[in-house]
Amino acid sequence: MDNRNDVVPAYKSLRRNFRRHIKERIIESILFLAALFSVFITFAIVYMLVSESMVFFEHVSLREFLTDTQWTPLFDDAHYGILPLVSGTVVSSLVALAVALPLGTIIAIYLSEFAPFAVREIAKPFLELLGGIPTVVYGYFALLSVTPLLQYFFPDLPGFSLLSAGLVMGIMIIPYVSSMTEDAMRSVPMHLREGSYATGATRFQTAVKVVVPASMSGIAAAYILGISRAVGETMVVTIAAGMQPNLTWNPTEPAATITTYIVQVSLGDLPHGSIGYQTIFAAGLTLLLITLIFNILGHLLRKYYREVY
Repeated sequence: MDNRNDVVPAYKSLRRNFRRHIKERIIESILFLAALFSVFITFAIVYMLVSESMVFFEHVSLREFLTDTQWTPLFDDAHYGILPLVSGTVVSSLVALAVALPLGTIIAIYLSEFAPFAVREIAKPFLELLGGIPTVVYGYFALLSVTPLLQYFFPDLPGFSLLSAGLVMGIMIIPYVSSMTEDAMRSVPMHLREGSYATGATRFQTAVKVVVPASMSGIAAAYILGISRAVGETMVVTIAAGMQPNLTWNPTEPAATITTYIVQVSLGDLPHGSIGYQTIFAAGLTLLLITLIFNILGHLLRKYYREVY
């Protein structure tokens, strides 16, 4: 009778452990499928771009695509040089990054090292709200507010320009850079700060010479995210920068970017399978490669600067 009483609790415990094991396996399988789904989507996008671009490159040589200085695939005298779109993308991104990276870093240093708790709790939601504004709103803000303001200082500035679009893009990217940079800086152990204070360093010296170098891997990740965000921006440059491909490195001129062209052609009436239609996939593949290069560089920077505490 005593043995039977011992067997029943053991059986119940075994059954509970078995059920727990099954639940953990189910949860693990769901998480694995979710991760596998994201990988599958990534490979599907790459496959689609590469397969469609191969059809384009059957008609256009890679040399012409990379070296021709004109991009007029929809004209009778068609040219398929990607350089005008790349130059517009690079110039607008550089203007945006010249605004977003310094300001985002300064804001992050202030919020992490100097701001009182109450100020930080108020400022961070406002920064996140700034990042949640639709990009089309930023585009019209650039066209209707920033451009007239710039024309007051530069009377010869046209109604559409990479400068106006880039400045507003920079404002739009600031929340991404500042939020990730601040998180990276706040993850630095407090004993590093205390050691710096013990040597007589000021708060500013500690922030610049101790905290920033210690969080450089996270800051590099924030910068790469900002670069990718600038390169892939669509609506701001579509509305404020103009939609005419123009090989220029002058931010005061109008130009088209890769994303602008993709939007322009996707809304048109080109027949599926035509060479003009295939250009959007070649342009998309170029944009993907540019973003991939920056992400690889960011990964290498994170590995190089990563600190283990």
